[in-house]
Formats: sequence, structure tokens, C-alpha cells
Amino acid sequence: MTRYGFHASHEQISPGRLLADVQHAERAGFSMAMCSDHFSPWSARQGHSGYTWAWLGAALATTDLTFGCVSAPGQRYHPAVAAQKIATLAQMFEGRFWVALGSGEASNEHITGEGWPRKELRDQRLDECVDVIRRLLHGEEVNHDGLVTVDRARLWDLPERQPKLIAPVVSVESASRVAAWADGLITIVQPEETLREVIDAYRGAGGRGDLSLQVHLSWAETEQAAEDIAVDQWRSNVIGPPVAWDTETAEAFDAIGEQVTAEAVRETVQVSSDLGEHRERLEHLASLGFDDLYLHHVGQEQSGFIDAFGSEVLPQPGSSSSVGSTGSAGSTTSATA
Repeated sequence: MTRYGFHASHEQISPGRLLADVQHAERAGFSMAMCSDHFSPWSARQGHSGYTWAWLGAALATTDLTFGCVSAPGQRYHPAVAAQKIATLAQMFEGRFWVALGSGEASNEHITGEGWPRKELRDQRLDECVDVIRRLLHGEEVNHDGLVTVDRARLWDLPERQPKLIAPVVSVESASRVAAWADGLITIVQPEETLREVIDAYRGAGGRGDLSLQVHLSWAETEQAAEDIAVDQWRSNVIGPPVAWDTETAEAFDAIGEQVTAEAVRETVQVSSDLGEHRERLEHLASLGFDDLYLHHVGQEQSGFIDAFGSEVLPQPGSSSSVGSTGSAGSTTSATA
């Protein structure tokens, strides 16, 4: 059975407000949560970008939800430091934390002043970082010389249960590549045929673990209001790679977004004022083979969405579609793989 989670968007909501939102989501019936890990928003209109790792400690301590985040080791975060953060949260909150490790986006990583590597080097760097992180989480002393350098690193506090290292992917090619190391896969809504190809590529290459899907959606009392929210907040996000990977500033994303139509936004965001339509769309997406759906209402005001979806969209206890999966979060989003 598919589980439903709440996506906490740090680029759109201040950390304090977002903490209250995720607590509200738990009360409303969401069974898990995930969040982004950005230094910069995609748009000045979004206007936020709190530090994910500090927020995660507070969120885990004040809810009983399982949590994950999508993060990019290798440039902004040295992999040994990333491993230490992962291990600390996993040790304090056993079985409740996972991380999805991607190759990153220039909008967050350019702040180091280093050059932005071409995609094949970013993928190679990610593979090296995953190996370093996993070895550190297993208690090894790690030395590594490659696209990242590690000198005699060792973690002194480790969780009893290894946190899952999930792969965030968009393309079929990436799904095949990450199958060698991933403990599960998370992707975003795309055309149905593409989603099937991503799943098949991952499983066909030996990919293990659960499959998760992040769903961008917009709901309001009227269709026009739902569309207005989506266009205002998400038109800078609908551009695909490589532009999304290589654009460096919120102002540049905003300039690109001025050329994006409402119709283009609707191709990426599930827009509707009809809660029944949202429920049917989500059930169909789950039927493609996803264990977990993470719902991201792209508006900055979350309370109405949380209450409406909690009462009208999420599976109710005892229903035929109620929670039964262990999920990628339960047994232990946009940095792309």
C-alpha cells in the first residue's frame, strides 16, 4: 500500500513556519516527510532558503514522522562532513532518517567559487562521495584521492541501523547508473511512459529498495486561484536540464520564468480545485509502482492544503488504500543524480 508524505519546501517558506507546517501535517494524517536542501531559492518571489540540517533536527525532535532530504555532496558539502551530519541524525533518531544523494545544481554549489564541473564529472564525483559516505557510515577510516580528497576521516558516533542512501533521478540513463549503489529511488512526476521507463531501467539494472515519487501540485478553492498559485511560485521551476542544472541565481531563474506559460506550468504541476480529481490522479500515480508519494503543494500557505488533503485525499485508516508499505523513509527531492 502506498504511503503519503509531506514535502517541506525550504525555498518557499521560512524555517520556523515550515516547522509548524510539518507538525500540522503529522496531525492531519501525513505519515512521513521530506525536504529540499538549497542555499538559494529558484525565484526571488519564493524568497527563502533555510539551513536544512538544523531544521531537520528540530523537525525530527518535535514529530514522530520519518524524514528524508535531497542533498548534494562534493562541492558545498565535503563528503566526510555530509557523512557526519547523516550519522548524527540517524543515531539520534534511529530508523527515521534517510538521505537522497544527487550531483547538485549550480544555483546552490556556485557559492564555493569553484568551477561548475560538466555533468559526467559531477556524476563521477557523486559516485566517489557515495562510496566515501557509505564507508564512513560503516565505521571505516577513509582515505580517498580523486575528484574529492579525504584524509584519514572517521566517524566516532554511528547509528545502529544504517540510514538509507537513496538516489534522486530524473532520466532513464541516471536510473540505470545509480542502481549500483542506491538503497531506493526517488523521482518527480513526468509523462507516464517516462516514469515507467525510469522504473524499468532502475529495476533492470538491479536497483533495490522502494520507489518514491515527489508530486508538485496546487490546490485552492477555485481553479483560477490554484492556477495563479502555481504560475506565481513554480514557473521558474518548470525548465528542465541542463538549464536547471547550470543556472546560478534566482534572478536568472526569474528571467527565464517570464517566458513560461500557464499551460507549461500545468504540465509539471498537478493543478486543480477538485480534491476528488487530485485523489484520483495520486491513486493512478501510485498504481505505476510507487511505494511512497510525497505531496508538495507549491503555494507558500500550507494550512488549507494540509487540512483539505488530510480529510479528503489521504487514505483513511482502515480503507483499502491505507498505509501498508514500509517505504524508503519507514525502513530507515532538488539535487539531481
